[in-house]
Amino acid sequence: MTARRRFRTILSNPGLTLMPGAYDALSARIIEEQGFEAMVAGGYAAAGSMLGQPDMGQSNMRDFADHYARICEAVQIPVYVDGDTGFGGVSNVRQMVRAFEKAGAAALFFTDQVFPSRCGYLPGKQVVPIEQMLSKIKAALDARRDEDMMICARTDVFALQGEEAAIRRCQLFMEAGADMAKPQGIDKPEYITRVLREVPGPFIATLSQAAGPPHTSPAVLETIGVTAATLPSLPLFAAAQAVRESLSILQRDRKLENLQHRLISLEDYYSVVRLQSLWNAQRDWDETALQVLGKTIPSTQN
Repeated sequence: MTARRRFRTILSNPGLTLMPGAYDALSARIIEEQGFEAMVAGGYAAAGSMLGQPDMGQSNMRDFADHYARICEAVQIPVYVDGDTGFGGVSNVRQMVRAFEKAGAAALFFTDQVFPSRCGYLPGKQVVPIEQMLSKIKAALDARRDEDMMICARTDVFALQGEEAAIRRCQLFMEAGADMAKPQGIDKPEYITRVLREVPGPFIATLSQAAGPPHTSPAVLETIGVTAATLPSLPLFAAAQAVRESLSILQRDRKLENLQHRLISLEDYYSVVRLQSLWNAQRDWDETALQVLGKTIPSTQN
């Protein structure tokens, strides 16, 4: 089964699937190693890891396509990626879908914010008129070559116009043919319950550090019927804190021995990056090369 079909299956199965956020290929491998069934790769984590900047819409589509391709190449589990606003108008949306599909994304979402967008939890957002977003959805669906790749349409109107407007937009997104509709910012159980009742299709909750505490617990989300929950910035924040603490200790103590318990072991690191499999492949390639030489170059011995 392909990663795209697995993702559709995950969202149709009962129970809650947790999807941590990969910020690069190494974090993606760690997520897979820890047994998660799927992951998300979002713009917030990408801007932080690639640029060391907040998510204010400053990256372009090609940057994201390359970033997602490295993540998808590193793992076998499905990767659900952030398509921003589609990076422009309907023609840009078409290019984005083709590029992200080629990168290996199992599914993607894009928002109705004006271009350039910003993190959905930051103030100052604006949304495009509904007819523009519906046109983008149609363009995305027409651009898709693999029908198994899910296309989610997200609205950021909740923070501007409230619950009614968000639900109405999601309903229209689904009528336009989207596989899933996401009302960004609807994070409380009572709001989510209404979305589950009134908007067809699966619902993926967002548990983001960008939203600040507190978060609805995964247990509560599962109880009310949420299919999956992304944690798009948790690995990024965990890594940043670990690096900061380790370097603070190094600066203070100037001793490596005080840091060893904070570091992944060399053996575990090589396991994550799959050194042994690369060595095995190189050995096989070398043996094949020698076999070819042995067959094509006649022996000079008497």
